[in-house]
Parts: sequence; structure tokens; C-alpha cells
Amino acid sequence: MIMKSALLAGAALLVAILPAAAQDLPNLEGRVIHAVTENAYYPLNFAGPDGQGIGLEYDVINEIAKRLNATVEWDLTAWDVMIESVRTGQFDVGADGITITAEREEQIDFTEPFITVEQYFLVRADEERITGPASFAENTDLLFGAQAGTSSFFTAVYDVLDGDEANPRIKTFDSFGAAVQALKAGDVDAVIADQAASAGYIGADPGAFKQAGDAIKSDPFGFILTPGSDLVEPFNAAIDQLRAEGWLDERINYWFFQYAAE
Repeated sequence: MIMKSALLAGAALLVAILPAAAQDLPNLEGRVIHAVTENAYYPLNFAGPDGQGIGLEYDVINEIAKRLNATVEWDLTAWDVMIESVRTGQFDVGADGITITAEREEQIDFTEPFITVEQYFLVRADEERITGPASFAENTDLLFGAQAGTSSFFTAVYDVLDGDEANPRIKTFDSFGAAVQALKAGDVDAVIADQAASAGYIGADPGAFKQAGDAIKSDPFGFILTPGSDLVEPFNAAIDQLRAEGWLDERINYWFFQYAAE
């Protein structure tokens, strides 16, 4: 009886210390989840050395599917049509470093944030004029490069400049990589990037770039889902579990701070 009581007490303790999400994740019974990304946002999603898509968002969604007893079929699309393609049900879930905003929540469902990132100025290595948002805004000779419709674009518009999305000081590009190349060529004077992306470009092209000033803002990133999707609650429960177990922190640390060193 003493041993049985001890076993029961141990089991009760184990249940008590496990997060609720770890105990009761939904079983999707092999359901196929159609996911889409762009493969252009290091280190969240990009093409690896063999051409296959890799990055934090791939890892998180694949692990969520595994824990929910589902499988993922990945596809690629351009950023400018991604939200609409998920909103209309062409895909179940979209991932592309998508900032959760009130405006977007009016047209699409979000998971809870799986990461919050800080945005910084990325400038040429010899740039001395830019020390923060005020210095950029005040110098009308300075130009931004940005991918239209992204968090970087909106940060430039609303957190640095005057809130005019047609401001001629913002030059838009089809991809973030193209904006960075324009920065290197001197066609623009700054882009806005999270700390990991900045570190990636700085490390990949020594002497070309640097990060300027303090963080401009912090952005919560979530996955988008078709409005009314029955995947929202399962995804949130799985994200809670990944965070509680430390799995999410481990993957963030790997992709943001270790992968580039390999």
C-alpha cells in the first residue's frame, strides 16, 4: 500500500508539473496541413545548401505537425500574395516572419507569437549619418530600401518617417535580399532588419555592412491561418508546449546564433 501510494503521488506530481498543453494536444489523425512560405527570410525560412527549405519556421511548423499527428506539405509563394492565398484557403498556414498587427487580424487568423524580434537599421559599414530614427528622419537625403508590405516596410513608414506609405524616400523591392543589394550598391542608405538577419548579412559579406543604433521596435511574429480555421487552437496549444519544454528557445538559439557559424 505504501509503494502504491508513493507511485500514485509521483504520478500526480508529474501531471502537476507538466504544462497543460503537454498533456492534451489534439490528435489530427494524419491530417495533411498545406503550408506556404517564401524562402527569403533568413533565418526563418530560406534555401539551404542543397536547395531544400530550412529555417526556424520550417522547424516549428514541422514539429507542431508531428506533435499533432499531422503531416506538412510545403509550397512557395511570393510575399505579396501570401496573406490572400491563406485567407482564401489555398493554403492552411503561412509563415514568413509575419508580424501580428490589428489590421492584419481583421482579415486573417493568427497563432499566438512564436517569437518576438527586435528591428534595427542595417547600413553600409562606412555609414556615419545614421544613429537612430531621428537622425534618419531629419536628413532628407537618406533613402530606405524595403520589401513592400513587410514589417520592415511598415516600421520605416510609421516608426521612422511620416506615416505616408507613398513617401518617395522609401524604395521598394521584390525581395528583402534585393533591398540589401541596393544598400550595398549605394542606391539606398538603410534597410530595417531583425538582429539575426543583420548578423547574417554582416557575417556573409565582411566589411560591407553594420548595424546602427539601438532597436527601433519589437515585433511579435505568428503564423497565419485561414479565417475560422480549426487549426488555430491546436497550433497554439503546441506552441505553448514547445515553449514550456524549452524546445522553442533551443531552436531560436540555433537558427539565430549558431547556424551561421557552421
